[in-house]
Amino acid sequence: MTSRPPAFDLPCAPAPRSRAVLGQLSDMDLRLLRVFQSVVECGGMSAAELELNISASTLSRHIKDLEERLDLVLCRRGRAGFAVTPEGLQVYEATLQMLGGVELFRSRIDEIHDRMGGTLDVAVFDKTVTNPAAHLDRAIGDFHRRAPEVNLHLHVRSINAVERGLMDGRFQVGIIPAHRASASLVYRTLFGEHMRLYCAAGHPLFGADHAGLDWEALRSYPFAGLGYHSPNMALSHSARLPRKATGFDQEAIATLILSGCYMGFLPDHYAQALEAAGRLQAVAPARFHYDCEFVALWRLSPAPSRAAQAFIDCLVAAHGGGLPD
Repeated sequence: MTSRPPAFDLPCAPAPRSRAVLGQLSDMDLRLLRVFQSVVECGGMSAAELELNISASTLSRHIKDLEERLDLVLCRRGRAGFAVTPEGLQVYEATLQMLGGVELFRSRIDEIHDRMGGTLDVAVFDKTVTNPAAHLDRAIGDFHRRAPEVNLHLHVRSINAVERGLMDGRFQVGIIPAHRASASLVYRTLFGEHMRLYCAAGHPLFGADHAGLDWEALRSYPFAGLGYHSPNMALSHSARLPRKATGFDQEAIATLILSGCYMGFLPDHYAQALEAAGRLQAVAPARFHYDCEFVALWRLSPAPSRAAQAFIDCLVAAHGGGLPD
């Protein structure tokens, strides 16, 4: 008689992990995403506590609830400090796009009711406040009187960040130096800016005779320039200046120049105080300079909301109707 082998209970294969399905977004989801946005932009939980005016325990619970809702780890927090995970960064970017769409929807509803409310996000390139040709303060004052119920958010960003923010709906109006045109954006010239080449104490050109200096001679000196497409980058490429240091705003360029190791271009209105204090010197300003113009820009489609159009109108009026396009 043939004996049967003993029966064994074979282990079941582990069930595949089911993908998180978010389903429909609720008001609570939107609230949790806004909390997460603030945590990321504040750089941690402690700063977000002050910004949101909620306790640390409540804030931590909100983030945990959102992570469970999305089945993702969005940020690391603990003794080692705060850090957003790669998945958290993707959720943050998607949150900005979605909330931009929510704000656009709210603006459209306000228009139906013939009122201007909600939030208007405007992004500006840095160091415009010292430009005597820029009248953003006047435009903002006029806009506030015209639309006092609108919550105005003013951001300072790089040229590329302003353009990206307009494309994804994060910003409704931008103000940047003109450097290229996109078919999906509308441009209106506002004011001009004069750029000069500067060096600082400790640089070989500081206090030197610049009489015989030309563009070819400049290539012997390290150059500090902006690290993205801009009039600054365009000129440095055409003049073949050796960019040995990179900044991503005018403050960074000024700091690099002040080290005495680099030369670089700055707006003359911004450099004026540093030059008067003897910390900067313009290098042959009659030869090494360029002009750029600042433009207001916004998306071609969808058309600007009533609040965005009102702000654009205030910008144009504050700058004398704008320069010819």
